[in-house]
Amino acid sequence: MLEGVLIAESLQTGAKPTGVPLQITKLTRIEVTNAGDDQPRLWTLLDFAAEESEAQHLADQLASCLSSSGGWYTHFHTPSDTFVIFANKVFSYPRGQAEGRREAQGYGRSVGIPEQQLD
Repeated sequence: MLEGVLIAESLQTGAKPTGVPLQITKLTRIEVTNAGDDQPRLWTLLDFAAEESEAQHLADQLASCLSSSGGWYTHFHTPSDTFVIFANKVFSYPRGQAEGRREAQGYGRSVGIPEQQLD
């Protein structure tokens, strides 16, 4: 299984990720103290799971659905790989690999992700 978190507010209006059955495992509404300038203070977190074999397809679907404004990304992991997804850009690297993480974080900075959100 793959597991991840998606912030509902990060999706483009009308976005419809298709073809990958997601299981919502937890739904949480939070107030964020470190929201970026173009981000709302209230977020809806969707913890999800899906079949590991769907990882690349899901990453591609999410990349086409995330808003390109507001400094958004999402991520998920399989037992062996981490996927970090931005609007129209996917990073995939072995879990725990520092270089892959640094590359994704650098890209995040370049598209306006607030530093405190680049965890």
